[in-house]
Amino acid sequence: MKRLPLDDPGEPDSRSAARYLLWVLRNQLPTILPGIALGIVWMVSQALVPAALGAGVDALTTHDRTALLGAGGALLGLGIITAVSGVMRHRFAVTNFLGAGFRTVQVTARQATRLGATLPKKVAAGEVVSIGTTDFDHIGYSMDVSARAGGAVVAIIVVAVLLLDVSVPLGLVVVLGVPLLVAVVGVLLKPLHQRRRAQRDLAGTLTGRAADIVSGLRILRGIGGEDVVSGRYRTESQQVRTASIGVAKVETLLEGAQILLPGLFVALVTWLGARFAVAGKISPGELVAFYAYAAFLVSPLRTLTEFAEKVTRGLVAAGRVVTLLRVEPELSDPAKPAPLTGGDLKDPGSGFVAAHGRLTAIAAARPEDAAAIADRIGLLDPASEARLLGVPLRNMTIEDVRSHIVVADNDDRLFRGRLRDELGDQPAAVLSALDAAAARDIVDALPDGLDTEIAERGRDFSGGQQQRLRLARAVALDPPVLVLVEPTSAVDTHTEALIARDLPAVRAGRTTVVCTTSPLLLDRADTVAFVDTAGRVAATGTHRELLDTCPAYAATVTREEDT
Repeated sequence: MKRLPLDDPGEPDSRSAARYLLWVLRNQLPTILPGIALGIVWMVSQALVPAALGAGVDALTTHDRTALLGAGGALLGLGIITAVSGVMRHRFAVTNFLGAGFRTVQVTARQATRLGATLPKKVAAGEVVSIGTTDFDHIGYSMDVSARAGGAVVAIIVVAVLLLDVSVPLGLVVVLGVPLLVAVVGVLLKPLHQRRRAQRDLAGTLTGRAADIVSGLRILRGIGGEDVVSGRYRTESQQVRTASIGVAKVETLLEGAQILLPGLFVALVTWLGARFAVAGKISPGELVAFYAYAAFLVSPLRTLTEFAEKVTRGLVAAGRVVTLLRVEPELSDPAKPAPLTGGDLKDPGSGFVAAHGRLTAIAAARPEDAAAIADRIGLLDPASEARLLGVPLRNMTIEDVRSHIVVADNDDRLFRGRLRDELGDQPAAVLSALDAAAARDIVDALPDGLDTEIAERGRDFSGGQQQRLRLARAVALDPPVLVLVEPTSAVDTHTEALIARDLPAVRAGRTTVVCTTSPLLLDRADTVAFVDTAGRVAATGTHRELLDTCPAYAATVTREEDT
């Protein structure tokens, strides 16, 4: 069977939700087609059982032992075929379900990675979460049901042919009645599609709201905003509830129609068959067969309505996926990219210069100005005019810039899995990075050291431990340019002193930029750039020089001590 996740999910068709589902279908034809073939065998083998059963009844009435044995053998053979094809069909159905779901998650994750910093600006967190949870199922089920739907269509055709062969009126009832049933059910699908889409949009917004509340709960408590936010969440949750009830009403009608309409159809076929038997137009065995056909037809008819419902859900889910796939990143590669070169890194907007191969610190009167400079020199800001050896970063490929310049800030997260995988596969570099981040003691205290499984976002660690491990991860990458934003804001003074002592040695010969107002780190920098309240570099020099010559700088870096 197919291995998941896929090595290459392919390039999706994002022109519409329907085209996306068709793209998934085309990519899974090697498993979709066998599944449909097995579904046809499975359904048709069941559709032929009434014919064999009727032949057996007629053989009993005529005391034809040979015919009776033949009918019994046919029933046994059909039972075996149904069992074997049913098992194999189910295997392919599960493969199609998982393949479609994983393909969707993979193209979504790839798009999220491509968007980078653009993602949270244009797409709510709840939208992305819903794709990986609810939409995964709906798109998968739209592929899963294809095998049974194909079998249902062929089985209905086979039954219609068999009935036409025995009785033209009964055959016509099936031929004309099935499309009519499908049309009646189709009337309910449009309002269901509209209400479900609206409900999904509201649910995605609510999920994003919940994620924001959880991430900012401590801040909300600090400013007394819990009641306001909880009231807003309560209002939005009631909107989702109302929309869900609207969806449920249409779904209830659809479920009822799936039972009532096939039931009425079966009753009609049975009634007509009984009348023909009384009139002597069909034999007793054919009457039994008609009853069996009527009972059998419930299954393929319900399968067709189920197919329509699941495809509708799949279209709604695919619409959410397509919306994400259509988002364009704020940054894109130039038509003629410039080659990557090493050298001084400059930010014209602030006048900041990071000398090649040196450790430069940015001390800003307002911390957000230092973070803004970090975003510009790391090309995280679409409006960045930063230059590397005089060449604008925007003229280079995104991949080149990302491999050359790494920006690490306190919004970064630790990923779930082995700590060793988090920090890199170079043992010497990892140990050196742990020393530079004063994080060796964290690893030593873990039960399995670097092989310890850590929880999502590193919840097993304190805030300071998380910060040190994130710093170690960034240092272990050993990029030509490393930009660190407040790398020691959550650690104690002793640990900060260790980091200030060891970080410059590990980064010797490579460009390092540290945004901080910590005197311990500033004192170790080769050059300090002081950024004033206007967001521009007002003075440069060593930490001690600026303390003596720039009162604004001294007030900024000693603010905590003064208070």
